[in-house]
Amino acid sequence: MTIASIVVGLGAVLLAIASEPPAIQMRDVTAASGIDFTTTSGATPSSQILEVKGGGIAIIDMDRDGDFDLFFPNGSTLAAPTRGPGGRLYENIGGMKFRDVTAASGIDHHAWSFGCAVGDYDADGRDDMYIACAGADRLFRNLGGGRFVDVTATAGLGNETMWGTSAAFADLDGDHDLDLYVANYVECDPAKPIPPAHFRGFEVINGPRGLPAQPDLLYENLGNGTFVDRSESSGIRAPAASFGLNVVILDLTGDGRPDIYVGNDSRCNFLFENLGGMRFRDIAAKTGSATNLDGAEQATMGIAVGDVNGDGRPDLFTTNFSDDTNTLFVATPNGFFDDRTAQYGIGVPSRSLCGWATALIDLDHDADEDLFVVNGHVYPQATLATMNSQYMQPLLVMSRQGDRFVPVKDDSQPWLKSVQRDRSAVFADLDGDGDQDAVVSGLNQPVRVLENTHPPSNDWIVIELDDRDHAANRYGVGARITLKSGGITQTRWIVGGGPFQSNQPAQVHFGLGARPIAPHEVTVRWPDGVETTSAVTPGTKQVIGRGATAAAK
Repeated sequence: MTIASIVVGLGAVLLAIASEPPAIQMRDVTAASGIDFTTTSGATPSSQILEVKGGGIAIIDMDRDGDFDLFFPNGSTLAAPTRGPGGRLYENIGGMKFRDVTAASGIDHHAWSFGCAVGDYDADGRDDMYIACAGADRLFRNLGGGRFVDVTATAGLGNETMWGTSAAFADLDGDHDLDLYVANYVECDPAKPIPPAHFRGFEVINGPRGLPAQPDLLYENLGNGTFVDRSESSGIRAPAASFGLNVVILDLTGDGRPDIYVGNDSRCNFLFENLGGMRFRDIAAKTGSATNLDGAEQATMGIAVGDVNGDGRPDLFTTNFSDDTNTLFVATPNGFFDDRTAQYGIGVPSRSLCGWATALIDLDHDADEDLFVVNGHVYPQATLATMNSQYMQPLLVMSRQGDRFVPVKDDSQPWLKSVQRDRSAVFADLDGDGDQDAVVSGLNQPVRVLENTHPPSNDWIVIELDDRDHAANRYGVGARITLKSGGITQTRWIVGGGPFQSNQPAQVHFGLGARPIAPHEVTVRWPDGVETTSAVTPGTKQVIGRGATAAAK
């Protein structure tokens, strides 16, 4: 064989590989979905910091019919900050279609709203919604039948009038009901415009640096339908108030108690270790999770939880401002989080982007987690020439290939190239076909629905928990779920909090690879440390109870 023939043959192989479409395949189905909603968050272009964060999304099975409905709390304008167009509730009617049921829901909510938390705070079997607002936050109790009622005052909430950005429910004191953490941002009065700052020769939106930071909140659920403020006594206010933008809650230290990780804007992140008895201490600096490898404080927005190296420990991925990189913190056996951003190929593709909501999810069912990031700048003046970054930005979707994450580029998928002012997103199987879909919300733009078009197959399992002995945390927020399938072990977590100003669904998804090999076995470490093991079946959603029984749906 000649060298020329080898070169020709190699070229043919490379051409064949290059011509193969990416394994990740999605499509924009917004037009047919029934979701015809454009968000409101101040004016376009933005001039004040209150306008640039956008609004979150609540993903909730409000009617307990087995599929996920969607609530958009929505924002307002500087001229009428408490009289916005109102939140919107959409019922999932199957087949990736939704209908607007706001009018019949009883939700009459017009405050300038940001983050959402979902959980059954009163243990009545129906998920409720907490909405973080600029001003008093709100708690909506689910009455069933698609109806909600504002119970903020009777629940002992709404007494603080700060700028709440994100919130999360989790059992923080081990009594099996859902407590509540709220991340707060900066002091901001819509009636008093903040003078602009200067950045690279341009007048730009001012903040958060130079503005007064607001402290976060921690509420204990008393188990009688009310909460009490434990912000001071818990220790979460021992560090100086920061610019909180996001929160996730799960066991990050391996001691069986849920810890709290808070993404702060332009300052060190917090990692509150749970000491028991509703007491916490910030160990972010000593665990390496406060800053990136260079010791630089970052502007953290989105947070994703996954297991990128397959060791069963939760790793953290954070999205950050442009001219910086997103950051991957990989957990080590000694409790440290190593910044492995460069090693996994994540840094360079994100440097020109301003990242927000994110998730580590297996989009192509190859038994490892891919990476999904929504992007958009906060400065309307941003261009590649002026700030090394565009104002309108595309999604960043990265496929896991071996030891690296590789950006997905495919001209046949227009959704990948569409530039937007994106902020929030939620991820779940919205049409019951076993793969992970996405709903993306941006700044003063239409909500988008992205359907995963992975070919129909039995190469997946969805796990949902049902702890009937502890109804107040029935879905096992804080649980660790490990799947052993065909010699491959994968780990997921039921997490309090979510991608950015939104929540994660109370279920986990596993891709199994092209040829799932039996046996398939799931071990659940429940929030109280009890472990159960169940056999599961590929191609099904399975509900696992504390008695180690699994029911397919």
